Order: sequence, then C-alpha cells, then structure tokens
Amino acid sequence: MTKSWFITGTSKGFGREWAEAALARGDRVAATARDVESLRPLVDRYGDAVLPLRLDVTDRAAAVERAAAAFGTLDVLVNNAGYGHFGMVEELTEEEVRAELETNFFGTLWLTQAALPVMRRQGRGRIIQVTSEGGVRAFPGIGAYHASKWAVEGLSESLRQEVAAFGIDVICLEPGPYRTDFGGGSVRQSAPDPAYDTVREATRIEWDLGDPRATRAPMLELADTDDPPHRMFFGKSFAAVEAEYRARLDGWRKWEPLALAAFG
Repeated sequence: MTKSWFITGTSKGFGREWAEAALARGDRVAATARDVESLRPLVDRYGDAVLPLRLDVTDRAAAVERAAAAFGTLDVLVNNAGYGHFGMVEELTEEEVRAELETNFFGTLWLTQAALPVMRRQGRGRIIQVTSEGGVRAFPGIGAYHASKWAVEGLSESLRQEVAAFGIDVICLEPGPYRTDFGGGSVRQSAPDPAYDTVREATRIEWDLGDPRATRAPMLELADTDDPPHRMFFGKSFAAVEAEYRARLDGWRKWEPLALAAFG
C-alpha cells in the first residue's frame, strides 16, 4: 500500500535519504525544510508525490492538516529535524540550552501533538521519533544535546502507552554516529573555557561513522512492519549501550539495601 509520510528536516542528512527512499518506491512525502528551495530536486523528480513545506513554528497543525488534506491520509510522521550543540555543562549559556531544547524537544512535541488528531481520526498511524544513541547514553561535551534527546525518549515512552488504543505506534529511533551534517553545519558550539581543555583532550573520541544511505531500506521496514519495535538502533551501538546498562543495573543492585532502608 502507498504510504503518506511527513518528514521534518529533509534538506539533507537522514531526512533527505528517507524522503528519497519513500518517494522512490511510490510513496508520498510532505517534506519540511527551513529553505524550501532545497527541496526543488525532489519536486522536479517526483512531482505531486512531494509536498514541500516551510514549517511554521507557530502553526504546525496547519502544516500537518495541509499534508493530510493533500494526500488523504497521514501514515508516518518522522520527527527528524534537530541539531547538536557542543559545550561542557559549565560552558552552556541559557540562550544556547533553550535554543537546543526548543528545536530538538519542543519542536518534536508540538509536531507530534499536531499529528495525533489526524491519526486518531484514521484509527492508525506511526510516529518515528529520531532521538539518538545519545538519547540512552551520554558523553562529555554534549550535555545540552543529550538533555534534549533524553527528554524526547521520556515523552515518547508515555505517549506510546497513551495512544496504543488508537492504533498509533511510537518508535524511538536511536542512530549512532553517521556521516551526516551533525558534525558540520548542524552543530553549534559554546565558547570554550580553558579550564576544560584537558578534559576535552582526554575524552576525545574517534567515531566510526556509518553511511546514511544504508539506512534507507531499514527505515522503510520500520514504516511497514506489523510488529514495530519500541526502540531501534541504527548502526553499531548495541554492544556499548548493553555494557553501560549492565553497569547501571549492577550499581542499582549494589545500593538496593540503602534504597530499601529509605522506604521506611
């Protein structure tokens, strides 16, 4: 069956790959970008199957309703738009943190809210929240980014339980590091404090970057499967995350007597 998608952040990176994958197999895509002209190649190639949208942050519901009216349905919402912010926690300004949360968390929340009435009326729908490996673990130097993605994960855990009865699935998609624009134009940087120079150097990571084009078929499978996962890694994150979660369990188990003593 032909599906109708609403994908944010389609000018480049993951969003562009997933939009092209859906369109290439005959689906329809409402594609959003800050610069709608960046979507011109998609429109030129796929015509009316593409609805290019500049997402108005003050009226997301109108954009979603426009997409649903144009396509007659809204099957898959992919909340992908976002950016990374680098900076030690002490280096972050209030303006930087609020901007990060406004895009990565609140943008996801408001668009999800806009899509839910449409999906409830249909009695079905799938929401794919693009969080990150950084939504379930954390590294030094990107605390604001982690805060935004962990917030989306928590929100989505509640949402999944709230909307299952309406036939709506919620998936947290947690990509590891890829060769996208995350380390380029889609990243911002706090003014560095020299006090943290040694920390930065000691915790520097050489990432093994995946190919974003390889995510096309897996994304289509997530959209199609009758048994969607609650959470899904893209890439080679599992082993590292498993080790970290085992350490968490060990820590909780070690201190359980104190936890129970605090119960009374």
